[in-house]
Amino acid sequence: MSSVLNFNAGPAALPGEVLHRVQTEVVDYQGQGMSLMEMSHRSKIFEAIIARAETNFKRLIGVGDGYRVIFVQGGASTQFATVPMNFLPPGGVADYLVTGTWGEKAIEEATLFGQPHLAASTKESGYRKVPVGSEIALSANPAYVHLTSNETIQGVQYHEFPDLGDAPLVGDMSSDILSRPIDAERFSLIYAGAQKNLGPSGVTVVLIRESWLESANSRVPTMLRYSTHVKNNSLYNTPPMFGIYILDLVLQWLAEQGGVLGIARINEMKAASLYGAIDASAGFYRGHAEPGSRSKMNVTFRLPSEELEKQFLIQAQDAGMIGLAGHRSVGGIRASIYNAVGLEACRTLASFLADFAAKNG
Repeated sequence: MSSVLNFNAGPAALPGEVLHRVQTEVVDYQGQGMSLMEMSHRSKIFEAIIARAETNFKRLIGVGDGYRVIFVQGGASTQFATVPMNFLPPGGVADYLVTGTWGEKAIEEATLFGQPHLAASTKESGYRKVPVGSEIALSANPAYVHLTSNETIQGVQYHEFPDLGDAPLVGDMSSDILSRPIDAERFSLIYAGAQKNLGPSGVTVVLIRESWLESANSRVPTMLRYSTHVKNNSLYNTPPMFGIYILDLVLQWLAEQGGVLGIARINEMKAASLYGAIDASAGFYRGHAEPGSRSKMNVTFRLPSEELEKQFLIQAQDAGMIGLAGHRSVGGIRASIYNAVGLEACRTLASFLADFAAKNG
């Protein structure tokens, strides 16, 4: 449906098939004579949507009955505080692996509620890589270990998760959720803002192990207790209904692509096309991340000068490619190639990279 190639980092591209279906249902949802946005969140129709979304999410990520999925507001940034509020006890220690901006923000919030321990940081290298086992120093008995699976700003990603012991593992997977197979049952909690791979902004998905939930702090404001939303099937208050509806459609679309395995194969080809163009430029393009830590969701790189970067962005937009400017905090170029960004879009961008380098190198 889009008339441009959308490489925005978030809110990001949505599948055209999903947008088309939303367009047909937005005024009259399945013959009900009204929009879903006008219905009660306690109606049987919406209860069915939210139940299906939970079931499909668990099936796609690969967990069993010992987990629950909740849909909450506030974005992943709220989860930076909600996790320690619920699971960092007074006097306790939580370990954090920091590989970029979002990891920094997560550990900063944790300091408000307890003692976070910096178990690993790649800041000295400019956040160009993820830490290997010998670079990780876990505390003796952490309440949990937190990591960010993919850093959107720096463009680094864990291709494999390191051995982090027996402590509960928490993952911020906002930018690569359901983009590749993972062993999700290694995690006690995974959270993800929806606006990159799952749906529109305004919805956050939290996957939580039920047995860990039993140990959560009960002296937390009602709306910030995970147990509140689990017990009420995400319906304690009025949830972001329209966003959950679209998320449910995106999950159905993902299943039609062959699930996580199917989309991972496409994502591999997308990333390879762009990194191939960067590596073939004889240094004209300089990738930020080290090759072993390159993100397959956010391809970040620089050109020889800021002037050339401005020229690159103008010409790319003239060619119908938007959202390629790097984050305002670091500059440069960033191509975000989440699940809904097609392979042909990436190949078109790769061709543009080669042409621009040939003309300006």
